[in-house]
Amino acid sequence: MPAPRRHADACNVLIVVPALDSGAADAGAVELTRILSDAGHQPIVAARAGRLVTDVTMAGGEFVALDTDSTSPIAILRTAAKLVRLLRERNCVAIHALGRAPAWAAWIAARVTRKPMLTSWHKGFREQNIFKHHYNRVMVAGDRVVAVSEQLAQLINDRYGTPWERIAVVPLSIDLASFDPEAVSHERVEAMRRAWGVTRETRVFLVTGRILRRKGHHTVVRAARRLKERGLTNFLFVFVGEDRGRTHYTGELWDLVLETGTVDVVRMAAPVADMAAAYAAATVVVSAAIQPEGLQRAILEAQAMARPLVVSDLAAGSEVVLSEPSVPPERATGLRFPAGNDAALAATLLRLLAMPEMARRAMGQRGRQWVSGHFDPKAVAAQMLRLYAGVTDGRIAAPKRDVSQVN
Repeated sequence: MPAPRRHADACNVLIVVPALDSGAADAGAVELTRILSDAGHQPIVAARAGRLVTDVTMAGGEFVALDTDSTSPIAILRTAAKLVRLLRERNCVAIHALGRAPAWAAWIAARVTRKPMLTSWHKGFREQNIFKHHYNRVMVAGDRVVAVSEQLAQLINDRYGTPWERIAVVPLSIDLASFDPEAVSHERVEAMRRAWGVTRETRVFLVTGRILRRKGHHTVVRAARRLKERGLTNFLFVFVGEDRGRTHYTGELWDLVLETGTVDVVRMAAPVADMAAAYAAATVVVSAAIQPEGLQRAILEAQAMARPLVVSDLAAGSEVVLSEPSVPPERATGLRFPAGNDAALAATLLRLLAMPEMARRAMGQRGRQWVSGHFDPKAVAAQMLRLYAGVTDGRIAAPKRDVSQVN
């Protein structure tokens, strides 16, 4: 891929993220890199190295390896000193933090260099005590706070009293060409099913997202038991999220699978490279999050792939998944259930399976139309560049051509 052309007024922007692996912030850093690079600017991404480093460089960004995910105060100060040097040496016009630990280092560096700072929220952070509240508060310390959904924007305003004029809602964008059901070959789908060990008749409930307690995998396992008790056969829950091994949660999940007798209907698969084929091979995509998740990229990708959804009421807001009672059944793109309620999840899945095949297909098609109309990459890029134009006093110019606002 040829390097993006830089214009005479190109600006450097420092993007700081904990790592470049598989998290929402990690993917957000790649997307932000692409937006700035396509506009002729030079994004510099500082993070712990991971599998998305290649994506950053292919998108036109420069990668700098730094210890940005450590929460140690000494490590944060060291990272801040390195960020100060980068900001000065590269004459960056702004610093953008996607994550709490890097945001603390970025906040210090921004104050030292007097550069504008932006922060991006891709999820809601738990606040178990006053110390967590203080730690998380750095995410609203920027000149502008970017939330990827209205649900997150409301949480930020409610929790911290951040003025609405400092909050900008800029959603994620989805590559509709890559996530197009018509572009996924039969061979790719069959290869995915063989990897999972299922037949064409098996109803696959795909559960995406890292293996973390807040994602609600335990609720899914208990729902699997209820489905077996109600006589449902020939189905399989497939967990395709990454397990970083930082908690005991995966072990607890295995214990729960054994305890509930669901070994035959729950599979913890390896992370999938061809997610478009994974969605195409699924009957339904499930998100059972038990805390506010903001805007999950996987939910948008699944809708782009015309898959019906079953999501908890904390997994996605009404601006992400259209569901009753917010819309009538004929406009829904998925079904919703109360977070943490495994009985309700099982009942909702049975309700979806009871629908005629044509009705499920129509639900999926509405999802694709919804994503294509509200998460278009060009419109999202224009919105982000307008935001940068405001904090950089126009050094990063807003798009000349008016692109429709993203809701």
